[in-house]
Amino acid sequence: MRIHYFRMIWVFLLCSFLNGQSSVYQIRTVAFYNLENLFDTIDDPSTFDEDYTPTGKYKWTAKRYKEKIENLAGVISEIGSSLRKSPPDILGICEVENFQTISDLIAHPKLARFDYGIIHKDGPDARGIDVALIFRKASFVPVNFQTHRLVILNQERFREPTRDQLVVHGFMNGISLYFIVNHWPSRRGGELRSRPYRIAAAELNLKIIDSIRRISPDPLIISMGDFNDNPVDYSMQKVLSIKKETRSIQSSELFNPMVRLFKKGKGSLAYRDSWSLFDQIYTSGNLVNGQNPFQLWKVNIFDPPHLKQAQGNYKGYPLRTITAGRYTAGYSDHFPVYGYLIKEIEPLLRND
Repeated sequence: MRIHYFRMIWVFLLCSFLNGQSSVYQIRTVAFYNLENLFDTIDDPSTFDEDYTPTGKYKWTAKRYKEKIENLAGVISEIGSSLRKSPPDILGICEVENFQTISDLIAHPKLARFDYGIIHKDGPDARGIDVALIFRKASFVPVNFQTHRLVILNQERFREPTRDQLVVHGFMNGISLYFIVNHWPSRRGGELRSRPYRIAAAELNLKIIDSIRRISPDPLIISMGDFNDNPVDYSMQKVLSIKKETRSIQSSELFNPMVRLFKKGKGSLAYRDSWSLFDQIYTSGNLVNGQNPFQLWKVNIFDPPHLKQAQGNYKGYPLRTITAGRYTAGYSDHFPVYGYLIKEIEPLLRND
């Protein structure tokens, strides 16, 4: 499928003073957010979405759906705001039910003026939740996209339907970029028992990257998502062989900037008083080794106080929409993660 958008590129500047020299950089924000069950109120007979209907387990009414949209739009509008006063240029999302729920989200007044586009395709997940990518049309021109089916078998050798991996190719400032949006199989049944599913997901990620490299020399690749594994787990370190340091990294290697955050005890979700960093962004080596115009500057977790439980047993945890089966009018059980891409656009007067 081919998509064409032509818009004026917005410019954001960052001044850097290194070795007595100054440069002007353009900044683009790339982010990922697990939206925690963004369902509409309509029962889809082809999926198990009955809990999120007005008569279902969570009494998912139009009012609650509207509050969910309001809350998520507010969060998205703030991601990366410590440096830029505008929302992400690229945002990967997961746990969305369909195209309409995403349309309602980007149409909210907090986001509408930023003119987001949507790339989404319904996948095979039993509950009907998908991955998608939204992008600011002024910043990114998508050319094509594909979804890749993850085929896994459970212990009874039955096929286990799960989320597709979405690959989007496009141009930012005239530079070709590939984005992969992921939501890997959960740890249901325990980490060890479910590990083969995430290994299969990592192997599919690697196949996708290899296929991109066969058709594009030295491609710039950003893979993001809820991987349901930490940066130091087997799928990341052994299957994908992701590096944790940029020193001497090759363009053909992969780099995960989230390792340092995780080793500092940072996380994007919490369970039984333990923090995990399942939400991650990793890149091809050429986005950190200085060999291309765009470079990944830094990454972070977006976790301001208003996204956290203020009191009780779960104090400091992400403030969820549903907590222990009870509607709590929160945001998500995950914090968003984000990173900045920078590109030098104009050398200033240098003191040579």
